[in-house]
Amino acid sequence: MDLTELSAVELSKRIRRREISCREVMEKYLERINVYNPTHNAIVNLRPARDILAEATKRDEQLSRGEHLGWMHGLPQAIKDLSWVEGLPTTSGSKLFEHFVPVRDSLHVERVKAAGAIIIGKTNVPEFGLGSNTYNSVFGATRNALDPSLSAGGSSGGAAVAVALRLLPVADGSDVMGSLRNPAAFNGVIGMRPSIGRVPTVPGLELFFQQIGTLGPMGRIVADIAQLLATMAGYHPEAPLSLGESPEALAGQLDSDFQRLRIGWLGDLGGRLPFEHGDLSICWAAAERMRELGCSVEDATIDFDQERLWRAWLVLRQWLVSNRLKDLYADPSKRAELKPEAIWEIEQGMTLTAAEVYDASLVRSDWYRMMLTTFGRFDFLVLPAAQVFPYDVDQPWPAEIDGRCMDTYHRWMEVVIGPTMAGLPVVAMPAGLSGSGRPAGIQIIAPPRADLPLLRFAKAYERVST
Repeated sequence: MDLTELSAVELSKRIRRREISCREVMEKYLERINVYNPTHNAIVNLRPARDILAEATKRDEQLSRGEHLGWMHGLPQAIKDLSWVEGLPTTSGSKLFEHFVPVRDSLHVERVKAAGAIIIGKTNVPEFGLGSNTYNSVFGATRNALDPSLSAGGSSGGAAVAVALRLLPVADGSDVMGSLRNPAAFNGVIGMRPSIGRVPTVPGLELFFQQIGTLGPMGRIVADIAQLLATMAGYHPEAPLSLGESPEALAGQLDSDFQRLRIGWLGDLGGRLPFEHGDLSICWAAAERMRELGCSVEDATIDFDQERLWRAWLVLRQWLVSNRLKDLYADPSKRAELKPEAIWEIEQGMTLTAAEVYDASLVRSDWYRMMLTTFGRFDFLVLPAAQVFPYDVDQPWPAEIDGRCMDTYHRWMEVVIGPTMAGLPVVAMPAGLSGSGRPAGIQIIAPPRADLPLLRFAKAYERVST
């Protein structure tokens, strides 16, 4: 059997029982990387094979001495190229940081290393994570796992493709505007954006304000992402808004009975969102399968001005991006290396007033309260994870959907901002394929901090959908 076909959880068990060695697992993964990565370009800055295999041998030697570091003992990991790995370049997809080598690990990297993972390289991203098509001037484009002529999505596009092609057993990602959810949908895997504060971001630039983006796991099965989330999660004093709840329960018992739950189908948000033909019907059919679990599935509406929410989203995102990148913009030589979407975000953000940012935060608070009201009627909410199927990899972003023009480079991903703005846990799961074989995915949204119930429901849905 090809060892890369095993789930991360099953690989972990077999390694611990010493039925397979860490070295042979690593050899199999490196073989697949050598075959598929040159075409799909998911993993970048791959370390030399001899160094990786030497670490795998050391993991086997530890096991022979009775030393087992954790469930990731000997498993290969490549870290999203927005996060730091000590001694390994972190480019953020920008020529300006092509040779930047961090002197410390990001916190979640420390945690996966402590659990026994072997870091083999990084996964590709769009420049600074902006946009949902993974390409940049350093490494080029990452290509879809099902069809290399198509986009991988983003910004965790490299991670999603690596998981889908079995170049990695699981992967980390991050999500501001669907960056764990859109690439999961585009590549037929699972991506989870956890509750805000569930996974601390250390080092972090905006310790008290950064409540929009979050780190999270990607994998091929729910049990795998639960294990990785449990490893990444947990309070840390350098992240003052991180949650203090014990993360171990996230990887505990996931089997549960979900009869009589109420599932709300949000669809196109009452006609607000355009969809590529066929996408919405595939996602609705996926939602209907939840009835096989004994759940009711019915249309749900949210009594909130979605344009008001979108405008607030733009303000908060532009303000954060602009403050992060404005020093690069101020230097004309560095500005020349920025892609147009980054320059647009910066210039928009530089015009904002404190009052506008404050007003946007009030809209966000109103939205959160409305979501609480909605969850008084439903246990989970469902809607598509993307408004289009994977598109031509050479197209920067969809300029129109179903005849409707997109007025920003990310308007075509508006379907993901609701959970982001409310800080809710949400998992993206495969929904099905179009007639031409392009994948679609759904988002399953849970109430605040209900990460474990969400994982349990996702596991139940996985049983009836695969």
